[in-house]
Amino acid sequence: MQTTFEQEQRDSQAAATRLKILAAAEEVMSQKGFTSSTISEIARKAGVTDSAIYLYFKSKQELLFSIPGEKLKNQLAILNEHLEGIPDVLGQLRKLIWIQLRYHDAHRGYARLLLMECRSFKAFYSSAAYETIRQYARIVTSILAKGVESGRFRSDVPIRLIRDVVLGALDMETISCLTTGEITSGVSDFEDVVDLVDAMVAPRGQEGCRPTRMEVILEAAKKVFAEKDFAKATISEIAGLAGVADATIYEYFQSKEDILFSIAASQLGSYLEQTEGAFDITAPARKLRRLIKYNFSRFLSDREFLKLFLMRLQVNDKFYTSKAFEIFRSYCALIEAVIEEGKAASVFRTTVNPRVFRNMFLGAFIHMAMRWFIVRESARVDKLQEIEQVSELLTSAVIATPSGERSRQG
Repeated sequence: MQTTFEQEQRDSQAAATRLKILAAAEEVMSQKGFTSSTISEIARKAGVTDSAIYLYFKSKQELLFSIPGEKLKNQLAILNEHLEGIPDVLGQLRKLIWIQLRYHDAHRGYARLLLMECRSFKAFYSSAAYETIRQYARIVTSILAKGVESGRFRSDVPIRLIRDVVLGALDMETISCLTTGEITSGVSDFEDVVDLVDAMVAPRGQEGCRPTRMEVILEAAKKVFAEKDFAKATISEIAGLAGVADATIYEYFQSKEDILFSIAASQLGSYLEQTEGAFDITAPARKLRRLIKYNFSRFLSDREFLKLFLMRLQVNDKFYTSKAFEIFRSYCALIEAVIEEGKAASVFRTTVNPRVFRNMFLGAFIHMAMRWFIVRESARVDKLQEIEQVSELLTSAVIATPSGERSRQG
């Protein structure tokens, strides 16, 4: 009769063999591609028989999907461990961005298979591995929701769109690394990515791309004062929502009334500034919004080509060395040119990296289109509204003065 110890040993050996097969498959498939790789070659690399592989995986496709599935679990564990020690939501978002860029840099075979191979299969979007991606996306959503709730992030755009922009930008950074060689590592663009993200999520009416502690306190106080009677609101409640100590509030304000009047001064000053700038709409921001909307309208007008682009072109290594890509690169250069034009005119922030913004723009488009037409969420969303919103959202990431260039014209 088999003992518990013997069963544990068998299970341990089976798990070790499975991981060995996955490691071999990752190496072979990332180098040769899914189509050119064979089970026999993977079996030889793993030191097992062909039939042994089929004890663990039903098909070569299931084996492919299992590679990112395993790596994603590890990445999730790392992310959760790091986030535990970071109370500030902006710090959590920055850490998430850094971990994904760093993990893809360290595991390029896995990144290639996830972004360039798995995503070309419709079946991937109903696989266990994709469910793990959903778990990862839910962490991003949770961080953003907490930021909005606490007043740390702006609250006037859908969280799902910000999530698409962030994750799409990270994907495109990795793809740039793997295909065009524009950068040697994703982490090298970390500061430029967070520069755009920080500016995008910052509450409106602020002069910098990152909210000051006083501004965070004012946003928290505004929420507390709006939800309950002024007399019943406490400094402790405001401090708790702002994520600061009670004593910190008294470093900036003398009393609740002082906070209340400071909120009024800030809001009314912002309204005045926006009114004064309403008739001074500069061309670069209008052009950027139009370019974003044009990109969506052109691709959405031919959905068959859109699906080809999503599942056959942008995931294909050869596309990036083709004449078609040169045309696409020229198209992308329009985006970078508008950013440079805006920077030269002092309409856009001088710190914006045009190439990173291009990746963010394209990544957001790809994630949104995948969600609409591949994952089949299109029936539950207003696509025109989301296009309008992401257009404003992306423009807000580059604009030089948060209070200016907010017109939705164009």
